[in-house]
Amino acid sequence: MERSPRVRIGSSIGNPIDPRRRIRAVLFDLDGTLYHQRRMRALMAIELATLAFTQPFRAPRNWRALAAYRKAQEDVRLRPLGAATAQLEIVARRTGLMPLEIEQIVGEWMFERPLKHLPKCRAAGLFELLAFLGSKGVEIGVLSDYPAEAKLRALGLAGRFSVVLCSTDPEIDALKPHPRGFLTACERWDIDPGDVLAVGDRFDVDAAGAAAAGMPCVIIGRGSQASSNNPGSLVLPSLERLRHVLDECC
Repeated sequence: MERSPRVRIGSSIGNPIDPRRRIRAVLFDLDGTLYHQRRMRALMAIELATLAFTQPFRAPRNWRALAAYRKAQEDVRLRPLGAATAQLEIVARRTGLMPLEIEQIVGEWMFERPLKHLPKCRAAGLFELLAFLGSKGVEIGVLSDYPAEAKLRALGLAGRFSVVLCSTDPEIDALKPHPRGFLTACERWDIDPGDVLAVGDRFDVDAAGAAAAGMPCVIIGRGSQASSNNPGSLVLPSLERLRHVLDECC
């Protein structure tokens, strides 16, 4: 994969976690952060349920592959290298399906079909937050465990992010919470990880990965883990609230 040029950053905003430092870039998670994942899963569950009537012989295979794929992703998160390959191997072993068949099912049901639903699942306050960061000269990026470009286009965000990374990119090849993806974003921007704010929705994935990379982190939602157990992170209920907090820190 061709490497994109490094991005130089000149502006900053206040750090909501450590007032001694400034934030020069914000690195967003995608799934569950820029759009509501529960709403998306509900919509996709309806589509999957209709397979029982429209394609009764294919439906069990698809359901089995997708369930195994999601579970395998959690199983391989802590592997330092080759997570994508290992994930497919695990799914193939557990389901008896060929890796190519698994890739086709996952591509259709996790990457292609959800695109049409993304506009109505978009997180409230997203455009306003990005506009605020742009007005302050703060660069923005995305680090996702899944390919992000098509989803960003569907969300109306094509071209808005200076860095877009996927954990399965060859230069990363490690799922969150491994810090390699976070540090790759910092390398692209050529700035210290402590000056990059990570924004995600999972303590065990986003906050843990940010902490391993030396980044402050904001978790969007009401996670089951108290923020007191994660001193490098802050819990906020929405992207709208994050914009207000960052504005107050300026």
